[in-house]
Amino acid sequence: MTEPGHPLLEAVRDLVDRIDGTVVTVAELRPSDVPLRWEGRIVGGVRLSASDPAEPLAGDLDTLLELLAEELGAPLNELDRKDKQRAVRLLEERGAFTFRKSTETVAEALGVTRFTVYNYLNRLRA
Repeated sequence: MTEPGHPLLEAVRDLVDRIDGTVVTVAELRPSDVPLRWEGRIVGGVRLSASDPAEPLAGDLDTLLELLAEELGAPLNELDRKDKQRAVRLLEERGAFTFRKSTETVAEALGVTRFTVYNYLNRLRA
């Protein structure tokens, strides 16, 4: 999570306002937002006014996986089965499976087979 008033977020706030964007916390980040990193850690992001949360930008799946690992507090491949199922649910809710070859990418990140990911998705969608 982002500390309130993180120096990087405060430093870019005026610039972001001028381009009609919004500074957002880690919890508010959407796939289409631009993540802001400080010392290798995502501390918030920038949401541009033209960003459509329903349409993630190409190439954002890796960022989405990185944010999820941060949110869950561990590398995705180290999660137990229950947390991996939760991760798939959260990724589904956030539109991760709209990306081309996303199932394979998610399976690799979780350290499971793509068939396992399909099984988790089928249970969610049933």
